[in-house]
Amino acid sequence: MPAPLSAARFLDVLKEEGLRVVEVDDWQTHHRNHKGPWGTVHGVMVHHTATSGAESTVRLCYDGRPDLPGPLCHGVITKDGTVHLVGGGRANHAGLGDGDVLRAVIAEKRLPPDNEADTDGNRAFYGFECENLGDGTDPWPPAQITALEKAAAALCRAHGWTERSVIGHLEWQPGKSDPRGFTMDDLRERIADRLK
Repeated sequence: MPAPLSAARFLDVLKEEGLRVVEVDDWQTHHRNHKGPWGTVHGVMVHHTATSGAESTVRLCYDGRPDLPGPLCHGVITKDGTVHLVGGGRANHAGLGDGDVLRAVIAEKRLPPDNEADTDGNRAFYGFECENLGDGTDPWPPAQITALEKAAAALCRAHGWTERSVIGHLEWQPGKSDPRGFTMDDLRERIADRLK
């Protein structure tokens, strides 16, 4: 059963993939592990932040909101392609989602429709929040998409997963729309090419 990477190994695999990484405060020990287990991990979940501005977005994902404490992910990918590490354990990013989707991710099969919210995703997925308004018109610069592709591929490589272990929040939890502005199938195709 795949245990989560240590904070040091998480940092290393991202750098080995050629990413520019910024470590934010005490990210290695910043987590929500007291709220439940972190792991077994089975994949990578992609989000958009619905915010703009790199500095404020990173701060929000580290600190959280009044109704949802941080960290809100493990890494924030800003528009310039930098990965800002904000969490080193369980993070408030996935919430409850569809257990059938998790089983498909584990089996690395085509995803079924997400029509239930019965399974804790915060324990099972690494999360990357990408700085984007999520309105369908805010651009996704090539540097940002490439960084997302590299980050997801790095974790897949470290765990021996295929691109099928990378999903969008919209594929996990009913009613979610993120990430909006590209398709997860296109992203998975890019990740598959990188893993060859």
